[in-house]
Amino acid sequence: MNEDLRDELCLMQHEDQRVLQELIENGELGTVEYHPRIKEIHERNNARIKQIVEQYGWPGRSLVGKEGADAAWLVAQHAVLDTAFMESCLALLGAAVRSGEAEGWHLAYLQDRVLTMSGRPQIYGTQHQIDENGTAFPLPIKNPEDVDNLRREMGLDTLAEATNRIQERENAVRRHRVAATPENRQEAK
Repeated sequence: MNEDLRDELCLMQHEDQRVLQELIENGELGTVEYHPRIKEIHERNNARIKQIVEQYGWPGRSLVGKEGADAAWLVAQHAVLDTAFMESCLALLGAAVRSGEAEGWHLAYLQDRVLTMSGRPQIYGTQHQIDENGTAFPLPIKNPEDVDNLRREMGLDTLAEATNRIQERENAVRRHRVAATPENRQEAK
């Protein structure tokens, strides 16, 4: 196992998630289309994950351990500035899943992200949107009647459970945004 590479991937994931959480807590997430702080991290991580994939192929469990493989998936999942790269990862990640080097849900999320970003219906229902009222709903699904069976095959919970989880997260984001308004900060003093 390449412990240095595992540590690097985990650090990339940690920074992504740390800044995301800070933006939520500060009430800044969702205030602009693509927050510049998270965009900067994605740009840096995108460049590095491309180098890693070019040098090693898909960074699976035997190369970087489970924690590193999970981190590699998250970094690729957030490579939204380069959908061609994300799409090129699908075959590599699919092979990694088949050989036990990656989780099935990694592939489900990345596949759905690539499909929805190109305007096509998703397969597994992993990609959601929030309407103007703050309600979470899945983006169009190719075969909605089969989605829970497909999700189960990939190690995911039901679509209803996922939508509820996303709704709870959105509610928390909105509470933080309200709490971070200047009027509410002043009242707290």
